[in-house]
Amino acid sequence: MLKDLVALTKPRIIRLNLIAAFGGYWVASKWDWDRIASWDLLWMLIGSALTMASSCVFNNYLDRELDMKMARTRDRALPQNRMTPGFVLGYGIVLGIAGLAILFLLLNPLSGWLGLLGMFVYVVIYTMWLKRSSTWSTSIGGISGAMPPVIGYCAVSNDVDMGAWILFALLFLWQPAHFWSLAIRRKEEYRAAGFPLLPVVKGVTRTKWQMLPYILLLIPASVLMYTYDYVGIYFLILSVGIAVVWFAHAVTGLKAKDDERWAKADFMISINYLMVMFLAMILDTNGV
Repeated sequence: MLKDLVALTKPRIIRLNLIAAFGGYWVASKWDWDRIASWDLLWMLIGSALTMASSCVFNNYLDRELDMKMARTRDRALPQNRMTPGFVLGYGIVLGIAGLAILFLLLNPLSGWLGLLGMFVYVVIYTMWLKRSSTWSTSIGGISGAMPPVIGYCAVSNDVDMGAWILFALLFLWQPAHFWSLAIRRKEEYRAAGFPLLPVVKGVTRTKWQMLPYILLLIPASVLMYTYDYVGIYFLILSVGIAVVWFAHAVTGLKAKDDERWAKADFMISINYLMVMFLAMILDTNGV
């Protein structure tokens, strides 16, 4: 049961987003060790993790019938009847209340509102509405996925300034191209489940073309991080360099003969892009 409780929270998604949240916090702290060693960092990470876990549990609850139609998801706890829907719903509510309480009461109200916004977009706008009705689900749903670094940043700044907006842009732009590479590989499963994702409705070629502007716009977003003096030249070089590599690989997809093999490689590049970018951001944050 413990394994299923953890799986319901989608720990890999949480882990990746906590790195982004930590990166946002670190950038805003500007190497201020009083901030870095404070309880605020711990509360931010715990509160963010719990709100993300809650959103993922709600996602499992709401998609339980559709998950039975996909090989990737049919072994989850709800489709296999290892847990009851009522228990999973209660589990998600408890996690959400705990996470929001930490953000609102132990951090600051702004972080709490951002966490609530992320949950609302992911659970209501994305899962309950757009995922079932529109190809825009991935793009609009990216708002929720862009919240972690903003929450981390605002935990320190308590203000939605240019740094928060740039961090939002970096994650918002990253997500569609990242997810579409997975959706291309699983398009027939999504088709069978009834999800109108872009590769299902518009086709793989259209999806590949639509990935390109998102990846390309990551470059000016990284430049803005440097221009506004949040990071140094090493971040600029590394982030722009790996974005160019990702964009070049995405372009090769337009003529790829094996879409599944290309999409798998593109998915891995997108993961490495995010890891390298935030590692460079943390190591090359400009001080006070």
